[in-house]
Order: sequence, then C-alpha cells, then structure tokens
Amino acid sequence: MRSVKLLSLCFAVLLVGGLSFGACAEEKLYVYTSMKESMLGGLKTAFLKKHPDVKIDFQSAGAGKLMAKIAAERESGKILADVLWTSEVPDFYQLKEHGLLLPYIPAESKALLNPLPDYDGSFTAARLGTLGIAYNTRLIKEAPKTWDDLKKPAFKGAFGIANPALSGTAYMSVAVISRTFGWGFFEALRANGAKMGKGSGQVVDDTASGDLVASLAVDYITLDKIDKGATLQLVYPPEMLVVPSPAAIFKNSPNIEAAKKFIDFLLSREGQSIIVEDGTLPVRADVKIPDRFKQLPAVEDAMKRAMKIDYQAVMSEKEATIKKFTEIMQKK
Repeated sequence: MRSVKLLSLCFAVLLVGGLSFGACAEEKLYVYTSMKESMLGGLKTAFLKKHPDVKIDFQSAGAGKLMAKIAAERESGKILADVLWTSEVPDFYQLKEHGLLLPYIPAESKALLNPLPDYDGSFTAARLGTLGIAYNTRLIKEAPKTWDDLKKPAFKGAFGIANPALSGTAYMSVAVISRTFGWGFFEALRANGAKMGKGSGQVVDDTASGDLVASLAVDYITLDKIDKGATLQLVYPPEMLVVPSPAAIFKNSPNIEAAKKFIDFLLSREGQSIIVEDGTLPVRADVKIPDRFKQLPAVEDAMKRAMKIDYQAVMSEKEATIKKFTEIMQKK
C-alpha cells in the first residue's frame, strides 16, 4: 500500500521581531515504470539532489503487470501512481482515451526530438529504444546489412524472435515489420528455419551462447552482454525499429507539481545523460552517446530511418497480429 502522505515541520526562522513558526508539506511521488532498476537508481539519486523536498519511490515491473495494477486500482476508485513510464506506447493512447492523463508540455520541450504523432503533452517520449540484429561473431563472419540478409543460408535454422505474446517490445517489432514489409517477410524467415523464442532477453542469451546465430534484439540488453564480454555484435539495417518509452502524469494525482518536476528532470540534459548510460538513445541531440556504445546511431539518424508506426492500428490489431505471427512461426 502507498504510505500516507507525510508532514514535516519547517522549523523556526529567526526574524527581527522574534521567531516565526510554520508547517509545510513534504512532496511525494510514486512512479510506475518498466525501466531497469539500475538506471532508476541513478535517476533517483540525481533527482533527489536537485529536489530534496520530494520523496520519490518507484514500482518497477513489466508494462503488462503495471497496466493490470492500474486497472485494478481504477476499479477500486483510486490510481495510486502519479507517473507512468514504460515502453508500451499503445497503453498511453488507451489511457488518454479514457481521460486518465494530464497534458503537460515539459519545460525544455524545444530541445526534445519528438517521435510521437499528434503530440499534445498527454505523454512525452523519455527515451528511444532501438531493435537491431544481434549476431554471434564466432558463428557469423559477415555482418547482415539488410533485413533480407536473414533469409540467407548462414542464418538457416538459427535466427530467433521473441514471442510477441510474452514481450511487449517483441509485439511492437512484429507489428511494425509486418506493416512495413508484409507477412511474406516472416513467412520467408520461417521457411529459412527462424524460431520463436520466449522473452527479449532470452533470445539474446541464446545468441550469446550459440544456440542461435542471430536474433531480433533490444539495444540495451545486447550492449550489456557485449560489455560483459559476449561475442556479440549489434547492427541496424537501413530501416530501423525505434520504439519510444513515454512518461505521463495521471490526471488525478495529488502530487501534480512533484510529477511535473520529475518529468522535467527526466527530459533535462542531466536526466537524459543518465538514461543514455543504459545503452539506449536519448530524446535530445545535445546528449552524447557513450563511446562504448559505438553500435548505436545518432538519435537524429535513428529518427530519420525509423519505420513508421500507426499506434492506433498497433493497439487495435494486437490479438490478430500475435495469432498470425504464431501461426507462421509454428508451421512445420
């Protein structure tokens, strides 16, 4: 349960005429997020240095679990979170349609690169996740350059894609690729022996171990493995998969001002510099990507190359898309 809002006394201030006493409320903030706890720790530390008057707590879980939690809280009469931050963009459109989000244009909005159509401040991209092709450099000697390269004999029987029914990121990828290249692309991959794995992390693990030679891979998962010595490389075909991670404020939050402070910090140069250390792209061109992540493209380049995403269609066609993909990948 969310703790009751604390009150703290503002102690005596010495004035010319004597002592004056008053009370002030400590600001609190509760953030539901699917981001990695390692990144959240750095953000929390830096945010508290800037705003020591705000007590901030994170509820970290998968986006699906968080949405189920929000639905249950809404049913009971009160959403406990002040801010939501995940990578499931369709969820934000759904929450907006239900009138649950507070439009807020961040303080440094002019410095941001916005990937979202019809932007009105209801939710703002706080990072840009990318998916490329991770391949095992022990097993693949010539890096794939295009998506069609995955149909070549070098990848026969050993290219993996996470199950879109289990991974929201995998679902977005399958939905976008199918709308860009058609279902024939996945049928050709399956004809070449492509496999459906479980989660996004698992297919990268299997590529690192050699059970797969390559996989459709999330940037930060793959780069973390490379940092730890895995014989992996990450490459991006000309058409890129770029998935924003939006942050939004709940309309009925009792801590609106604290929530605005957090959104502003998240999108500041300082906040974005912490986010980019996780191995994913910032939403500001003035934030440098660390040298150890040389595989990542410049953010402006990624946005130019990004496949178009119809979020409303992605949201409405989820069940049919997962069914179609599963049928293709289970063909004998």
